[in-house]
Amino acid sequence: MRAQRAQHLFQQGYNCSQAVFASCADLYGIADESLALRLAASFGGGVGRMRMTCGAASGMFLLAGLHNGSATPHDNAGKMANYQLVQQLAGDFKAKYGSLICAELLGLAPKGSTRMEYLPAEALRPQPAERTPEYYEKRPCAEMVGEAVRIFLRRLND
Repeated sequence: MRAQRAQHLFQQGYNCSQAVFASCADLYGIADESLALRLAASFGGGVGRMRMTCGAASGMFLLAGLHNGSATPHDNAGKMANYQLVQQLAGDFKAKYGSLICAELLGLAPKGSTRMEYLPAEALRPQPAERTPEYYEKRPCAEMVGEAVRIFLRRLND
């Protein structure tokens, strides 16, 4: 149900990070969906549409911070537990899709290469792409946001 909610949010026009984060933020007391959407807004398009870390993965990492992130400056054990969860989530996502890099997942750069010169200038413009039926047909993002939510929820139940 939450995975479907994430896909629905994405298809409404929210970015990948917003879709993943907002679909589960209520589990951590964030009942104001507009707040959840704003908190995750900057991570879409591979962080600010720079095509780096996938927004769906970033949404999972934001949720991991709510789940077990430390709010104490010298809580090394808490930081370690959070980093461990983030690394597990990243590993699960990468095992499924082969990368955590937006440009690679969208076929804009070769897998294993994060060099920005591979990206066409259009891919890096801050202007979001128009959400048309063709946009949704060629993008794997709707599937990835649903899977990111499933990965996160599975890790919580481990």
